[in-house]
Amino acid sequence: MSSLFNEILYRPLFNALVLLYNYITFEDLGLAIILLTILIRFLLFPLFYKSFKSQALIQKIQPEIQKIQHLHKDNREKQAQELLALYQKHKVNPFSGFLMIFAQLPILIALYQLFLKGFSEAALSNLYSFVSAPESIHSSLLGLVDLSSKNVIIVVLAVAVQYFQGKLSLPKHEKGKEMPPAAKIGRQMVIIGPILTFVILRSLPAAIGLYWLVSSLFSMVQQVIINRNLNKNG
Repeated sequence: MSSLFNEILYRPLFNALVLLYNYITFEDLGLAIILLTILIRFLLFPLFYKSFKSQALIQKIQPEIQKIQHLHKDNREKQAQELLALYQKHKVNPFSGFLMIFAQLPILIALYQLFLKGFSEAALSNLYSFVSAPESIHSSLLGLVDLSSKNVIIVVLAVAVQYFQGKLSLPKHEKGKEMPPAAKIGRQMVIIGPILTFVILRSLPAAIGLYWLVSSLFSMVQQVIINRNLNKNG
């Protein structure tokens, strides 16, 4: 199983990173990581976009969901049927958030290994025959940040961007109106998520934090686009 994971995910990503490092970013590992992150996010864009859009739509139709739950609180079967019909009407997949997590989890694991191993001798043995090993290794971003070491500035920036991206995904709440339980959990996660990210990233190499920062920036831009499209459509 590990060899299959290596061939399908880790090895292609590692070779892509080396190609970017050798020929595109002039041996700047930080820029290579940024470009690789953007490339991955573009490849996963349809999945992320669909998931983010479904989550935004679910928030938008919360009043209808609550109405159905109240009307059929004593009939779970009828409630499930009505909710399913509502989701179909608005073309929403309530499980899209989980699907997105499961789909990107193997990629996150591969990237974690990729940035943790770096350009070690063991890692370089995974190069394809047509990919040359780097002549020299510079584990830095623009010569300013050592990506092989911990860096609190990168972590703080990654956490801040993740927080603001989460805030953008929250629906507007009218003052004086009771907030549904799902909305309360969503607002709590906007704070809990970045805290967990800080705890995890602070002890890892800055390369992983840089990936998280760029990925979160991409998500934030994507969330802005989705919000604008939803506002235009109604």
